[in-house]
Amino acid sequence: MEFAATSFLAFIVIMDPIGLVPIFLTVTSDYTEDERRGIARRASVAAVLILTLFGLFGGPLLDYLGISLDALRIAGGLLLFKLAWDMVVGQRARTTPEEAKDAVEREDVAVFPLALPLLVGPGAMTTMLVLLGEAGRRPSYVAIVFGSAAVVIMVDWLTLRVAGRINRRLGRTGINVATRILGIILTALSVQLVADGALNLLRASGV
Repeated sequence: MEFAATSFLAFIVIMDPIGLVPIFLTVTSDYTEDERRGIARRASVAAVLILTLFGLFGGPLLDYLGISLDALRIAGGLLLFKLAWDMVVGQRARTTPEEAKDAVEREDVAVFPLALPLLVGPGAMTTMLVLLGEAGRRPSYVAIVFGSAAVVIMVDWLTLRVAGRINRRLGRTGINVATRILGIILTALSVQLVADGALNLLRASGV
């Protein structure tokens, strides 16, 4: 139960459903409400496929490169800390509304920039690999990781379906406050990852 809660919390704070609302509305400003729902559905399906494939093949790639789980914990923790800090201070490193809007003219926005990198970015990919490393060879734990990711993407989908209403209810200030709260939680998770990875490496070296 604790691992399931940790997995869900890790994905929900890094994917930040509320923080997606302003960019989604910018990207889809020229679409009808029905078209927005279709885009949200396609983006969510694409995100599940992308993250699942990365979870299946990312680990073997790291093994091939000789990268240990503890090294990944530290690197992932540092990356997540940077993302968390940006969330807290309001300087998010995601695709800007201007960049997202420009993508509308080039290709289906459901895949880019919504599915990748907004729904599934470097932080979500790193979180997936770290959690799978924690799960080890326990099938039930592996299922929890993939299940947690799928549930959070479903939350993202539901959020995007009602993005207009959320934006009207919360306003820009409310969305910023929610994002900062998630950023604080993510900061704590990232520090814990770095601490665990460093401690394990020190133990392995006999220090």
